[in-house]
Amino acid sequence: MKEKVTRSEEEWKQELTPEQFKLLRRKGTEPPFTGRLLHNAKRGAYVCAGCGNKLFLSDAKFDSGSGWPSFYAPAEKDSVEERLDSSHGMQRTEVVCPKCGGHLGHVFDDGPKPTGLRYCINSGSLKFEQEESGEDKG
Repeated sequence: MKEKVTRSEEEWKQELTPEQFKLLRRKGTEPPFTGRLLHNAKRGAYVCAGCGNKLFLSDAKFDSGSGWPSFYAPAEKDSVEERLDSSHGMQRTEVVCPKCGGHLGHVFDDGPKPTGLRYCINSGSLKFEQEESGEDKG
């Protein structure tokens, strides 16, 4: 079990940028095709911008054409948490960081093999930690 990170709303506001706060704490969504990590092809890990929890690896990233960074699997089984989201008149599965509860995006069942999943994640909810080699994943 990951150790939980708890902060007051005021502490989150001080620690995060306004955009990160909107996305992670207010369940916002960045406009499609605007995220700084959408076209990132470097090798490394995508971590939560709120707490640094490792969420996804570059090897699982793919171009879904949706306008948001997409992954077919989390870094580890417990790297993300899924919750039912009934907002906006539809039923979706929200993806959150299990360590700080930050909103990351949503997961859909229209992704590629081997999982068939598409984790559609806001760039602003993520930070990228590049591998030492710095090479593109090819």
